[in-house]
Amino acid sequence: MLETDTGKLAAAMRRGDVLAAQCPSREILKHVTSQWGILVLMALMEGTHRFSELRRKIGGVSEKMLAQTLQQLEQDGFVSRVSYPVVPPHVEYSLTPLGDGIGLHVEALTDWIEHNLPSIIKAQQSQAQKPQ
Repeated sequence: MLETDTGKLAAAMRRGDVLAAQCPSREILKHVTSQWGILVLMALMEGTHRFSELRRKIGGVSEKMLAQTLQQLEQDGFVSRVSYPVVPPHVEYSLTPLGDGIGLHVEALTDWIEHNLPSIIKAQQSQAQKPQ
């Protein structure tokens, strides 16, 4: 095997292969790119929030879905959860350095969508008018 082939193989092994059925990055990708995952990351890009603040900020998310999403993003290392020993309980969520990194990519994606929204809507309307 040539040295360049070895280097490419090593790089591929480090990167993973998201197109492969068993690649562990697929599960993380699913967490980050879920409807609620993206919105939680976007909200936390603005700073630390309590659960109730996040729920108010992210329209339409149920308590259950928000809790599940925060838990998944915390397990993936993107979100930090700090619980203060007071009554009533006070819990704050913020992005970790890893979360800041993925948040910038999610923000770029959402910015691109919003910038291109008129063209996307036009394409959708054009497709809807085509006979089946």
